[in-house]
Amino acid sequence: MRLEDLFRSLFLEMSVNILKANACPNLTLFIKLNFSFNKTKFLSIYFRFCPQKLLEKMADVSLKEAALILGVVAACYWNSLFCGFVFDDVSAILDNKDLHPSTPLKNLFQNDFWGTPMSEVTGVVGRAELLSSIFFLAAFLSYTKSKGPDNTIVWTPIAVTVFLVAVATLCKEQGITVVGICCVYEVFIAQGYTLPVLLDTAVQILRGKGSIPFSMLQTLLKLIVLMFSTLLLVVVRVQVIQSQLPVFTRFDNPAAVSPSPARQLTFNYLLPVNAWLLLNPSELCCDWTMGTIPLVESLLDVRNVATLTFFCFLGSLIVFGLRYPGDSSKTVLMALCLIVLPFIPASNLFFPVGFVVAERVLYVPSMGFCILVAHGWKKLSNKSVLRKISWVCLAVVLFTHALKTLHRNWDWESEYTLFMSALKVNKNNAKLWNNVGHALENEKNFERALQFFIQATQVQPDDIGAHMNVGRTYKNLNKTKEAEESYMTAKSLMPQIIPGKKYAARVAPNHLNVYINLANLIRANESRLEEADQLYRQAISMRPDFKQAYISRGELLLKMNKPLKAKEAYLRALELDRTNADLWYNLAIVYIELKDPTEALKNFNRALELNPTHKLALFNSALLMQESGDARLRPEAKQRLLNYVKEEPQDANGYFNLGMLAMDDKKDMEAEAWMKKAIRLQPNFRSALFNLALLYSQTAKELMALPILEDLLRYYPDHTKGLILKGDILMNQKKDISGAKMCFEKILELDPNNVQGKHNLCVVYFEERDLKKAEKCLVETLALAPHEEYIQRHLNIVRSKIASLSAAEQSSLPADGIAAVEEKKKTFENLKEVKNEKKTTQTTVNKGHLKNKKRTEKNNMDKETPKKSTKEIKDIEKKRVAALKRLEEIERILNGE
Repeated sequence: MRLEDLFRSLFLEMSVNILKANACPNLTLFIKLNFSFNKTKFLSIYFRFCPQKLLEKMADVSLKEAALILGVVAACYWNSLFCGFVFDDVSAILDNKDLHPSTPLKNLFQNDFWGTPMSEVTGVVGRAELLSSIFFLAAFLSYTKSKGPDNTIVWTPIAVTVFLVAVATLCKEQGITVVGICCVYEVFIAQGYTLPVLLDTAVQILRGKGSIPFSMLQTLLKLIVLMFSTLLLVVVRVQVIQSQLPVFTRFDNPAAVSPSPARQLTFNYLLPVNAWLLLNPSELCCDWTMGTIPLVESLLDVRNVATLTFFCFLGSLIVFGLRYPGDSSKTVLMALCLIVLPFIPASNLFFPVGFVVAERVLYVPSMGFCILVAHGWKKLSNKSVLRKISWVCLAVVLFTHALKTLHRNWDWESEYTLFMSALKVNKNNAKLWNNVGHALENEKNFERALQFFIQATQVQPDDIGAHMNVGRTYKNLNKTKEAEESYMTAKSLMPQIIPGKKYAARVAPNHLNVYINLANLIRANESRLEEADQLYRQAISMRPDFKQAYISRGELLLKMNKPLKAKEAYLRALELDRTNADLWYNLAIVYIELKDPTEALKNFNRALELNPTHKLALFNSALLMQESGDARLRPEAKQRLLNYVKEEPQDANGYFNLGMLAMDDKKDMEAEAWMKKAIRLQPNFRSALFNLALLYSQTAKELMALPILEDLLRYYPDHTKGLILKGDILMNQKKDISGAKMCFEKILELDPNNVQGKHNLCVVYFEERDLKKAEKCLVETLALAPHEEYIQRHLNIVRSKIASLSAAEQSSLPADGIAAVEEKKKTFENLKEVKNEKKTTQTTVNKGHLKNKKRTEKNNMDKETPKKSTKEIKDIEKKRVAALKRLEEIERILNGE
């Protein structure tokens, strides 16, 4: 489907240029386009070979033949290059951590094709069939070189064969079946035995009338080496999966859990179904699980006729290949070996598999099928009467299959087109309806997706996953009640919980997500948190190694203000997966709740060691460093914020906090630049607007602060500190007393008990020379804050001035009065506050579940102090500004912004 698959197919076909013998003058080329068995749309092109010297020599590929192969492949598959990643590609490629550059190479041998550890719920589908087929063929071709002159044994090709068998098996388990093909080749092709000859020899030996021929002893030795190597590979494979067979549900393979005789009848019927796909691959489907093929439950089922016919035909071919000598029988025998032996692992003969039919498992069997077709075509073309007809038929097959392949390629353009094409073939498979729904869901088309999910529940009413999909879609449509009902239906289909019993062999892991999804839904209701916790505990009781349950429960326990229990949940999850950066991040959030910033920072660092681009860990660890007050940590905090904005260039919060760091370092121009960038990205960024205005006011650019404050108050008319700062600038810089008065009156409208606003309004009255009103205002302010000494002192000054005016009837203020007013102005100026945008969003492995953390600190206002020297006042001002920036930061957190 993509360029890499095209080259894989080409390399495979070059490997399958099967073994022409030099003594074959009548070599005929037969090409069959076996189109689109699965997503890679494998092109099976095989060569007719000479039976007289069967598989003894690899023929050189001429330039003309190579060009022909390349041309056919390119013509048939050029349009597949425009298709995207669909179906298994998402899990095997896009979401596979083994493909990340940071993943150790050893993980490729510890995990399966999907990146899942082979010690977990591992399926029969391991690695790509094409890759396995390459090593499968290479192993067989190597073995054909193991026969030396005078029937001697050449051990080097055998050693290479064993190695290639191991590699083929690592790619896909059916690769090990090449050993059986090598055995058949050795006995019936290389040594030339037939079954009657073997039986006759065995009878003579048992009767004591003869001994085992030396050539036969050599053959037995080679076979023993092959079988021993195979046994060793099986033992290693069993150890890798920890002696556990794969776990499948009845939805994957309904016949596997059916009673007799339905199980046996259905399994046998699947054989002619697969044979028909080889013979007539006109209706292909990407998924044949669930109810695709109804069970054969009775001997009277008419489909049993197909089963009997298939076995009769297969039996006759086997008898012909084993009993009779000659080139034709040997060709048929090797073709049957390639068809039957590689298919055995997928036949349910030794263990159940996770599908009903899978076109991908027919890759290697299709080689044998093509040999049979080529052999039959050779027989027909040798007859003069049928020669022309045979060539016409060959041309028709090539042309029609090529057109079909081109058409089929477009089915793989997207997941939607793929699964819709599958529904045209089979409407009884609930999984296909679900997959179309998923494709629409990914496009945010929830209404249409819901229709397909509901249809899936109607096709398969006991499909837990379908009901979960319905519930999730209702949730996306904000239909909480309907979502809960669907989740409850799915939950009712789960097996009943028995305390202390492990359900790993009975419950599919993805079905356990019904507890997680239902709990995540109801925990939005604060009164149902305990009920949600109970659901998480149920999931854990059914599968103690269910990592996601611990993660989600830890998040809930934090919400329930139980950080110690949340810590226990995350530590348990870390026992199951210590390489998960999100878990270390979550644990850091817990330590913040426990007021242990040192441990929190350690866990943030651990998350970043595992994932250096973990965005939330970068952001929140930088804030933690900033809050520590340790100047030595600021460079690292800045670097992490720079890394964060590199990952999230459109997030204004990163630039804002870079600005706050620059303000801490007294880098005013840098701080201004960062704040402006944050505001460009988010024009209504409350904290950035206020802090930029504050920065201007602190650097003698008060008039530049006014338009910023206008923007702030346009978005947030009730921003008290913005009103205070604006009033300060209007009164002290622009001498706009009426404008300042409006600001302070607005504050008192919003909060009549605001001491800062009321005191500053008193200052306005004093500026307006309304001493009586100023006196009354200060008395009211003192009642609100009786312990504020500076208010009492200012009240005494005003009363003194009133008394002085009454006595002396003076029209101007004395010098000490003016000094008092200036002192009040200083007090007013010192009421500036700033705040810092916080974003402590807790991420979990379950995508889409975020939790906003709020943290509080004590709000300590600097009180008015006696008159100091200029140097002392500047020092106090610096300390006050630093403290007030934290006050605004805390207001930001407390407001939940």
